[in-house]
Amino acid sequence: MRPAAATAVLGLALAVGAPTAWALTGPEAAAGVPVEQALPAPPSPGAGAGLLPSVPTRPAQPVAATPAPAPTRLTVPELGIDAPVDALGVAADGQMELPDDVSRVGWYRFGPPPGASGSAVLGGHVDDREQGPGALAPLRDAEVGDEIVVTDATGTPTRWQVMSRETITKQALPVDRIFGRDGPPRLVVVTCGGPFLPELRSYRDNVVVVAEPVS
Repeated sequence: MRPAAATAVLGLALAVGAPTAWALTGPEAAAGVPVEQALPAPPSPGAGAGLLPSVPTRPAQPVAATPAPAPTRLTVPELGIDAPVDALGVAADGQMELPDDVSRVGWYRFGPPPGASGSAVLGGHVDDREQGPGALAPLRDAEVGDEIVVTDATGTPTRWQVMSRETITKQALPVDRIFGRDGPPRLVVVTCGGPFLPELRSYRDNVVVVAEPVS
């Protein structure tokens, strides 16, 4: 049973300590098209109503599905990001699970792998009081056209180009789009951003970068 995406993203990439100095100033809050335009809308529950159903077909012999290899490394040369990727799921509190080591990045393994239809979601901590800045701390400086390379467990890279970067209040995240399983392949990379809220030990916002495959 796949966890619901709506409970997998809230509070994504929480900081676990005081903010580092880089978070006190920031670039423009957005670059490129808005995230909601970069990601396709989820299918409407009533889509296809009134159409004749298609005739189901199936092979004579069952075909075992071959799982796609998991991503193992994320590289963004323009930002100096080069981090190992762990396949993770949902934490006990219902949020997307993230590596304890802030130098690593997590892939939401209940969603598509990079290159498959829908959104492949990678996320990581922005910083930690003890460990310092996280691997995705430079994400806030991503610009349209920056190249992202994701390497899978077979050593095969997929190349992506940033089309959107936006800082979004966590409560306003377009969760259904970020974790969408349909539509063209998209890569979504998420970390924290905006002001640090000491009472919550968390940042207020998320930095969301959306990239499309390099043709």
